[in-house]
Amino acid sequence: MRRIAFLSRFLLLLACLCAGSARGEDNEIREVALRPTEEGLVLDAEIAFELTPRLTEVLAGGVALYFALDFDLERGRWYWFDEKAVSTKLQMRLSYHPLSRQYRLSTGLLQRSFDSLDEALGAMKHVRGWLVADRTVTFSNDDYQGSVRFRLDTALLPKPFQLSALTGRDLQLETPWRRFTVRSPKHLPAPVETREPRSAGK
Repeated sequence: MRRIAFLSRFLLLLACLCAGSARGEDNEIREVALRPTEEGLVLDAEIAFELTPRLTEVLAGGVALYFALDFDLERGRWYWFDEKAVSTKLQMRLSYHPLSRQYRLSTGLLQRSFDSLDEALGAMKHVRGWLVADRTVTFSNDDYQGSVRFRLDTALLPKPFQLSALTGRDLQLETPWRRFTVRSPKHLPAPVETREPRSAGK
């Protein structure tokens, strides 16, 4: 009987580990695109992720969750370390307000309210027009390597939750790095020059 009980517990533990691993594999950057605009380089991304039940519970309890979309752009150099041309982060703050029963998503100066958690998460999963490099950044004619990942910023959780995040996976969320090649980002479209029309006789 003890052997059967041990085997049952072992199989249950294995199933839990497999389920946790599957949830981790479901978190990923599915699509990413870097495109030039008049302001500089902007990034579009499609993110696939799900909150763990514990994170949903913490959020519903009034604790704000901070997420980060990290982006790096590097140029490989055979004679030295890779040159990091861009390293930036887009921070998203997700919170729940019991009085209004709404979820609030803050990204920079932009704030949006949603009636359901699914709607708020849906907005987080579709990133459009994030300016990652303005025109002050200089590039060479070489190809660059872009890297993107999405994660829960556990360092911004309240202290008790930070300790729990160190020992348990239920307060963690992170995608693997998605890497892609950028073909010579130096050639951006020239800014459009606008001039006031000349009046007659000038």
